[in-house]
Amino acid sequence: MPALLTAMSIASILFSGAIFGFFYAWVCSTMWGLDAADPRIAIAAMQAMNASVRNVAFAPAFFLTPAVTALTGVVALMYRRKDAALWFFAAAATYLAFGLVLTATANVPMNEALAREAVPDDIEAARLIWDAYSQSWQVWNLVRTVASGVALVFCAIGLIRAKK
Repeated sequence: MPALLTAMSIASILFSGAIFGFFYAWVCSTMWGLDAADPRIAIAAMQAMNASVRNVAFAPAFFLTPAVTALTGVVALMYRRKDAALWFFAAAATYLAFGLVLTATANVPMNEALAREAVPDDIEAARLIWDAYSQSWQVWNLVRTVASGVALVFCAIGLIRAKK
């Protein structure tokens, strides 16, 4: 297998794995922990996490995954690995639609609305805000987690197909 295609395939797997792991951590620990906390604390903590996530460590995995996987598809085509290319293009499209675009249209607007909320002193008022936010946010996060996992699997299949 050509070195460039090997390197790009590995990069696609790393990028896809990084964003899958990021979303997965929210599924299996972060949100469960926040749901178990005092809702006033959960709101304040989520506001702080949402404000801090837009950073140089997060941006490459979040924004560049579809570009890296699509570019890997192009490289696979250059080396006449059409089957592999299709898997990398499928990974790019899956993450783009159900990871990046979904985040921009569902999770981010919810995060921005939560950011505008003053944390109530009253625990029941905070519970109403948190419960409405957390349940919907987690549904959309689960969708983007599964999609990111599917994109990761597609990249792995692409690598296997590129070797043939």
